[in-house]
Amino acid sequence: MLETERLRLRRWAEADVGPFAEMNADPEVMEFFPRALTRVESDELVERIEAGFERDGFGLWAVEVRETGGFVGFAGLNRVGFEARFTPAVEVGWRLARAAWGNGYATEAGRAALTFGFARVGLTEIVSFTTAANHRSRAVMERLGMAHGPADDFEHPSLPLGHPQRPHVLYRAAKS
Repeated sequence: MLETERLRLRRWAEADVGPFAEMNADPEVMEFFPRALTRVESDELVERIEAGFERDGFGLWAVEVRETGGFVGFAGLNRVGFEARFTPAVEVGWRLARAAWGNGYATEAGRAALTFGFARVGLTEIVSFTTAANHRSRAVMERLGMAHGPADDFEHPSLPLGHPQRPHVLYRAAKS
């Protein structure tokens, strides 16, 4: 478990599964993904996340607000699951419920995940990526001090040719 000033990043609990499914069904939250997730797909994602913790010793933590204990989404580290010129790699990522947007939680949680990855896991580089049009996530990457080099941008191999979300930007953070 990681704690920041306002957040707790922890392993998943059964009570998180329902709110997570609601979040993944929200079209605004999922705007920059190919589509919203069904309940079954959302539940399977939690299972894959937990399996990643068992395999790697890190993963995408459930994020709760310390003051209320309320679940607001996930943030953490994840092994990139596709082949690209920058893989193998570990990414920092986040997804928050719409009600949690605008509070700086993604940046706060992302910073904690980067620190964990460099200090505790021993990573020398962590990446983050999103579809080129996702300016909110790109702003978080920039607030985290991650660097974007246009030469690193890529076409996401999991999306079909011509898909409007296929162009992706890549940001990098190096251990200091």
